[in-house]
Amino acid sequence: MTTSPTVTVRPVDYADPREAQALVALLDSYASDPTGGGTPLRDEVKTQLAEALRQRPHAFSVMAWAQAGEGAPEQAVGLVNCFEGFSTFACRPLVNIHDVAVLPGWRGQRVAQKMFALVEELARQRGACKLTLEVLEGNTPAMRAYEREGFAGYALDPAMGQAQFLQKLLD
Repeated sequence: MTTSPTVTVRPVDYADPREAQALVALLDSYASDPTGGGTPLRDEVKTQLAEALRQRPHAFSVMAWAQAGEGAPEQAVGLVNCFEGFSTFACRPLVNIHDVAVLPGWRGQRVAQKMFALVEELARQRGACKLTLEVLEGNTPAMRAYEREGFAGYALDPAMGQAQFLQKLLD
């Protein structure tokens, strides 16, 4: 009789080489996917990312690990990278969920839900007033998952419409 793998979620230790390697592999998989832009991470990003995150006190990540049974090796199957920001209107920290990556074979199994639960717990420990994230409008599976978790469009005044995410590349 085979049992379903157990999925556990824990914060990432950026200084742990195994966890750093898993973080880069998951993010590279996401970046290579159409929902992540379809372009793998550059080599310099792969070699520098974990240390760069470790140097940022307002960065934290959580990772989902699957294990087929007791004593079986763990496999990293999901990642959420977060950055603390600040809400001037609330005069409290906020946590921006910057990346959500789940390996294709694990999507639809509520891995992101488990990671979001830990992110929310960690955000509350930091005194955060809210979680924020952005999603491509064509990524409907992710949008449904985020809505299930309580995320909704952001508007100060509905008459002014929802906030839009913009960028200006500097290099």
